[in-house]
Amino acid sequence: MSQHAIEISGLRKTYRASAGQQPKEALKGIDLTIPRGAIFGLLGPNGAGKSTLINILAGLVVKTEGRVCIWGFDQDINPRQSRAAIGVMPQELNLDPFFTPRGAMEVQAGLYGVPRRERRTAEILELIGLTDKADAYARTLSGGMRRRLLLGKALVHRPHVLVLDEPTAGVDIELRQMLWRNVRRLNAEEGMTIILTTHYLEEAEEMCDEIAIIHQGEKIVQDSTGALLSRLDAKTLVITPEVPADGPLPEMPGVQTSTRPGGAMAFAYHRSQTSPGAILDVVRGAGMVVRDVATEEPDLEDVFLALTKSTA
Repeated sequence: MSQHAIEISGLRKTYRASAGQQPKEALKGIDLTIPRGAIFGLLGPNGAGKSTLINILAGLVVKTEGRVCIWGFDQDINPRQSRAAIGVMPQELNLDPFFTPRGAMEVQAGLYGVPRRERRTAEILELIGLTDKADAYARTLSGGMRRRLLLGKALVHRPHVLVLDEPTAGVDIELRQMLWRNVRRLNAEEGMTIILTTHYLEEAEEMCDEIAIIHQGEKIVQDSTGALLSRLDAKTLVITPEVPADGPLPEMPGVQTSTRPGGAMAFAYHRSQTSPGAILDVVRGAGMVVRDVATEEPDLEDVFLALTKSTA
């Protein structure tokens, strides 16, 4: 059995031309492997191809070319097994308004062929915080409750892989915290592989072990979150002097200087060109007494912008 939850090679999707338009190539030969048990971030700007890729995994879109394996099952050879191995929480609130949460989950379990004695409806309702709304019509639920129900429906057949497509878009802080708490629990206790797409890069930075960024239908990078953050050479040294500088800040080649509230001085530099010790030597050489020193590292947003800009 493969050590990867998802294996994708040479994946292409071209949508046929509509009247007066050219065919649209949404995915351009993507290769992607996702380890079992990982919390994996799939990032990219709008129109990058994320939704197309997820819909292909879910069996909702037919690929043009390439190979997709989910939990060791080739989509072309074992379509039922590969589909059963994955659960998808979609971005859209596609719920039948006349079903209750309990009824919707029972129907979903039936569609996957889960025997009644093996269904976990009550357990999942408790997990997603909808036990007290189990018999209320979906049309009476708030937007946040409907998102919780989408998560519940994705879990009814015990998938090995759970895909969360923009799960926290437009939701409140309480729901976001509940969702991430449940995601960590599913990953830690059940070994479930989580694939997350999000526009909130701080979420991906906090949650994900590994990240892939796609842009214009191509994968431009895949690496551990820590390795991605270390790719940027830029760094900032923030020095707080005992007495705020009353003149121009010390100048150094290749270093951008600026002042911060409270008299702190920020020195933006490249680690490959300058060391923090050299900056401190210059500051002390200017007669300043240093009270505090701090460093600022680049975050995932900086990496994301740098990588997508370089391929634009």
